[in-house]
Amino acid sequence: MAEDIKIHNTNDWFRYRTGAFVEHEGKYLFVKSNFEDYYYMIGGAVHIGETSAECIEREVYEESGIKAKAELLCVLCENFFDGKGGNIEGKNCHVLEFYYRMNAEDVSELKKESDEDEELIWLSVEEIKKSTIKPAFIPERIEEILATDHTLHIIETRDKR
Repeated sequence: MAEDIKIHNTNDWFRYRTGAFVEHEGKYLFVKSNFEDYYYMIGGAVHIGETSAECIEREVYEESGIKAKAELLCVLCENFFDGKGGNIEGKNCHVLEFYYRMNAEDVSELKKESDEDEELIWLSVEEIKKSTIKPAFIPERIEEILATDHTLHIIETRDKR
């Protein structure tokens, strides 16, 4: 199995990750965190030797059972935050995130939970705007993200003390 692209030590944690705005019938697929009361985008760590597009297609399938094609790299996010929960608790976190828009035409194989045993849920744009989602730019800029035809570069630091 290929290695995830990540660096971690006693105080710091870096990860190269992909995320997906997977759309089906006007709703978008999210994961409900087991650590706190928030949602995040389905996705995961890029493996060494793997492109970000290959990664998100693999991750969406592994986590949800949905086969979808990476259509547009819509957000490149440099995300800085304080780690909470699991193996990142108390660490200075820096994640380089590539978010793709994807269309799921067939969701018949959709799982109820991700590969991390977290609930998968579909949210409308209006629900996204009212929900606690990390990174925090997602609910604030969801309409812009879904309307763009180019890549937005976002630096997110609000979850860093």
